[in-house]
Amino acid sequence: MGKLAFIFPGQGSQYPGMGKDIAAQYPEAGEIFAQADAALGFNLSGICFHGPEEVLNRTAYTQPAILAVSVACWRVLDAAGIRPDFVAGHSLGEYSALVAAGAIDFPRAVRLVHYRGQWMDAACPEGRGVMAACLGLEAAEVEAACAASRRLGVVQPANFNCPGQIIISGHREAVAEAIEKVRELGGKAVYLAVSGPFHSSLMQPAQEELASRLETTPFASAVIPVVPNVLAYGVTEAAAIREALKAQVTSAVRWEETVRWLLSQGVEEMVEVGPGKVLSGLAKKVDRRLKVSQVGEAESIKDLLASYGEGR
Repeated sequence: MGKLAFIFPGQGSQYPGMGKDIAAQYPEAGEIFAQADAALGFNLSGICFHGPEEVLNRTAYTQPAILAVSVACWRVLDAAGIRPDFVAGHSLGEYSALVAAGAIDFPRAVRLVHYRGQWMDAACPEGRGVMAACLGLEAAEVEAACAASRRLGVVQPANFNCPGQIIISGHREAVAEAIEKVRELGGKAVYLAVSGPFHSSLMQPAQEELASRLETTPFASAVIPVVPNVLAYGVTEAAAIREALKAQVTSAVRWEETVRWLLSQGVEEMVEVGPGKVLSGLAKKVDRRLKVSQVGEAESIKDLLASYGEGR
């Protein structure tokens, strides 16, 4: 029988109103939002449920908000007895995966990602750093475009998402030059609406702050394998989990490799747990044979629970 993986989304999947119907219909989900508000000392649930969008899109709020919604969705599935063989998350989503794997408790995780968002915002002055999606090229071609543009500053691959989709990150001028190189090679490129050059060496100040906090944060061994972004293979040891989180801030998200590793372990079904459908689409681009579904709202949760009730 094929194995199941839960995959958890990262920044960019947020939208005002997320989590509201789940909290209203499932007490275990509502409890997660109550825990988030208590842990943070402000009304994160209100930001999720009502916005406004400009507040929700601030990294320091976006990150705990997506974590809370993702963990709330997971808690409903877990309470219904739907448990994965593996978990993985894209960037921020790795924290959701770690909660689901029992490696860290939710209140600690939501405080960590709130700080993480603040430190990432502060790491690079606003307007100096950008990110762009490069489409239609091989990884080596995008890496060559970045290498040829570094005389203007930092520019490097930040996310290896799926075949033909690689995100680059760095100084504005260097990224602009790399985009021109990408287009000369026959690819396409588009800037992303993000607040900073995430997963680049420009995030080093944030990585140092986070590393210090991670050293004093208790982690347990995961009860199921977690696939960290920087490793792209499963681990359960607390020390390996902590070190991967430290490195993640300035390192590329190896998402395509993550999906391929999960396939190599016999995974035939993936459920994207949390807001949006970005990871579902990326997984299908890696292997169209994958059975992929998404749960981020009450209706989609009901559909998944019903399908498992039918002996899926």
